Amino acid sequence: MRYDENYEFLKDSNRNFYERLKFIPLNQEKDIYMSIGGEARYEYVYFNNEDWGRFDTGSNNFILQRYDLHADIHLGKNVRVFAQLRSALQDGIFNGTIGTDQDQLNVQNLFLDVNVYQKEDQKIIIRAGRQELDYGSGRLISVQEGRNDRLYFTGGKIMYASERLYIDAFAMMQDAVNSGVFDNKMSKQLNLWGAYSKIIIPKAGNLDLYYLGIRRDRSVFEEGIAPERRHTIGTRFWKYGGGFIYNLEAAYQFGTFGSGNINAWTGSIDVGYMFENTKFKPTINLRNDYISGDKIQGDGDLQTFNPLFPKGGYFGFNPQIGPVNLIDIHPYATMDLLSNLQFQLDVVFNWRYSLEDGVYRPGGSLNRLGSMSDKRYIGTAYLASLTYNFNKYISISNGFQYFKTGAFINDITPNAKDGIFFNVQLGFKF
Repeated sequence: MRYDENYEFLKDSNRNFYERLKFIPLNQEKDIYMSIGGEARYEYVYFNNEDWGRFDTGSNNFILQRYDLHADIHLGKNVRVFAQLRSALQDGIFNGTIGTDQDQLNVQNLFLDVNVYQKEDQKIIIRAGRQELDYGSGRLISVQEGRNDRLYFTGGKIMYASERLYIDAFAMMQDAVNSGVFDNKMSKQLNLWGAYSKIIIPKAGNLDLYYLGIRRDRSVFEEGIAPERRHTIGTRFWKYGGGFIYNLEAAYQFGTFGSGNINAWTGSIDVGYMFENTKFKPTINLRNDYISGDKIQGDGDLQTFNPLFPKGGYFGFNPQIGPVNLIDIHPYATMDLLSNLQFQLDVVFNWRYSLEDGVYRPGGSLNRLGSMSDKRYIGTAYLASLTYNFNKYISISNGFQYFKTGAFINDITPNAKDGIFFNVQLGFKF
């Protein structure tokens, strides 16, 4: 999150050209200053048999580009303005351009921060305007970094921070994304609200507690199409770093779907160990997720979990299955082949949780109906990725995924085909 960067420490130092861009004094006292930054991302993508050959599209390769430029202006100690422009472009994608591929030019962030209270290690900040949101592991609220254009909202947020406690409360509107220049439209309807907190527990780890509410006038599940009002309460207990690492999360959802009631849930366990004093610093992890699906198709009530605004790569860098109606077992391992070269291997085994519900896409939208099949196993994804950081400004990464279709996909898709994905991504930021 570029708006979390702080370069005030450069105020009294001798600076090179790059550091002079990061701290530009605008008055003699240097308490009014500006910081400038930006990014460029280029990605080549190759797909073969996306959607398991359902549309017989064969192979598809395309280029994605993304450019950012931002300015962070501090007007004394209590007022700040952050502005960011973004351009997301694509070339070669089948079936035209969609919002997650192209948005020629838009205002990605434009908000005002006002520090209304500060005492010792405590402070309260009010933020208003257009802004990106990213909380926890990205299971429910994320910027969806895998998209060519990241997700953002417009609204207000109150943030409290102390040494061991952080609480955000927010009310947001999700904008409609169009592919042209400055043509995105504000929804003018409150459709996301809630609170997210993090409690730091010394030596034990971190505890997150959250409540999230959404309103959607038209939601699509296998159960049907209807207005949705959904509330999520959840918790996450996690610890990263050397030695034993873990990420445990559970959430319950309730509300209404049309005239029916919502009763959905999810639970995730991710445990591993980092051998920080061993050559290559390997880590090994095992993850297991249970995500509810609808029990009885056509009864009006809904047990399908809604992932809201999930991180696209939550089940691997290019999952073809979303975190809905799913059981997965996901072992993975990483190692630092060099100090700046990381390698990761994943295997993800996927089952449907409920045989009365279908398979959903990574963003949570319905992909394939499931109530006409009694097969549970969806398929197995094999993944490998490399990331090389030339320095703090330039990085390159690539990934390969092979998806072996299981009994369910083979049952509902005539002449189902295994899927292949490959990408190379070059990133630059300053």
